[in-house]
Amino acid sequence: MASPISQKLEEKLVCSICLELFRVPATLPCGHNFCKRCISDHWNKQKQAPVGTDASYTCPECRRDFERCPELEKNVILDSVVELARDSDARGSATDRCEVASAELCRQHGRPLELYCEDERRCICCVCTVRDCQRHRLVLFEEERAKKQTFLKKSLEKAQEESERIELAMKEMELQTLSIKDCSELKAGIQSKFTHLRTALEDFQCQTVARIEQEQGAALERVDKNWNLCKDRLDVLGKHREKVQSLLACPDHRTFFQELPMLPPLESPEALVPVEFDVTAVIKPISEILTSISRLLLGDLPGSVAPKAPEPTGQGPVHPQELAVKAVAPLPRCQLRSELLKDHRNLTFDPKTANKYLELSKGARKAKHGHGAVHGQEQGPRFQPWQVLCTQSYGPGHHYWEVKISSHSVILGVTYQGLPWEQQQGHRFNIGLDGGSWGLQVREDCYLAWHKGQAEKIQEQLYKNLGVSLDYDKGLLSFYGLGEKMEFIHSFHSVFTEPLYPVFWLCEGRVVTLCQRD
Repeated sequence: MASPISQKLEEKLVCSICLELFRVPATLPCGHNFCKRCISDHWNKQKQAPVGTDASYTCPECRRDFERCPELEKNVILDSVVELARDSDARGSATDRCEVASAELCRQHGRPLELYCEDERRCICCVCTVRDCQRHRLVLFEEERAKKQTFLKKSLEKAQEESERIELAMKEMELQTLSIKDCSELKAGIQSKFTHLRTALEDFQCQTVARIEQEQGAALERVDKNWNLCKDRLDVLGKHREKVQSLLACPDHRTFFQELPMLPPLESPEALVPVEFDVTAVIKPISEILTSISRLLLGDLPGSVAPKAPEPTGQGPVHPQELAVKAVAPLPRCQLRSELLKDHRNLTFDPKTANKYLELSKGARKAKHGHGAVHGQEQGPRFQPWQVLCTQSYGPGHHYWEVKISSHSVILGVTYQGLPWEQQQGHRFNIGLDGGSWGLQVREDCYLAWHKGQAEKIQEQLYKNLGVSLDYDKGLLSFYGLGEKMEFIHSFHSVFTEPLYPVFWLCEGRVVTLCQRD
């Protein structure tokens, strides 16, 4: 940096009119020095004063008046000193000003850039503040950059948050893609059923498969479009983050403020295309036709239109030791449950059928397995196992009910009226041990689906709130878990020939509550 003496000397060599080093300095009779051109221009403006005022020649420094215009001669000595100062300034620019980069000098005045002009949006020197930006709003570099950096950091955080949301949406799209592509089982199931009616339904089979493939292709195309939209958005956000990070890391104030206006703002992302893939509408007419021809042909068809839901993102496989009955409140609000609730049935337990250890609440809507026999119960044909029937029975049509269990070791199902009252050898229950009853057992680590004495193991999350759907005409009995969303657990497919009664089995200390709706 220049010494204080050289700085003071340089200040003495500055013209008070143009505020720059003298160019052809001239000395007035009063002893003050100015650029020859500057003082001449100053006196020419005085000559152009309005009519009626005395034109005079005045020194801008001491205000001394001269009757005649002084002859201006070049001050040779002073001009030599100015030239020496210029040469010294040029030679010292590489050393004395090594701390000031060339990019941080004012191009117009050669002075260090010290302030930021908000009106002209540029960096200025001290001379600019007097000549060009005298009435403008001026701030220090540090203050203005702090404001801009705060804005850029918020922009960076917003871009990061949006990137994370998009990445999560893309993961869900991957699951959607897998779920949609998994419909190969649906096509195979339909084709196997149509082989029994090939002559009469050959054309209808081809049309149905083509329709599903068309819906599948359209759905995959929409998911692919959403994928590309998200990928393009991620690229835009990535470039934006790179530019912002580069700008934040810029050490040069002038470059920072020059590049800042060129940073494009983040535009709102393009909305994703809704993805709808519902083959139920395609299957419904098929089911109606096949039901009217032979209900036995339904077989596994309803199960093929309700494929297993993929595991939630990030949860991974569930190990037996991690399973636990989970209660989620409030119950989920989804389209499937809304449709099922249209056919909701309010159930009550039949006190005449309850095992002697099952205590029913007032109103017969709650059953509890106590430690001792319940006294004062009505007489009737009671179950020897820890079971109880419901008073209501259901035939043709669609029916739905919901129950809440206190813990595992509970069975819920349906049965014909002829379910045996006696204990079955080797079992503590008789639900699902014959051809006239179907039951879902909630165990500590899994589910067991019972029918005709055979048990199918189902490794799904356990729930305290369960829904039961009975489509009598289609021979379909389905069980659902009511958690954060409605999850399919298992379906039985059969040909029902008699009214069906809801039935329950409770282990010791367990409670089953029948959910009621207005």
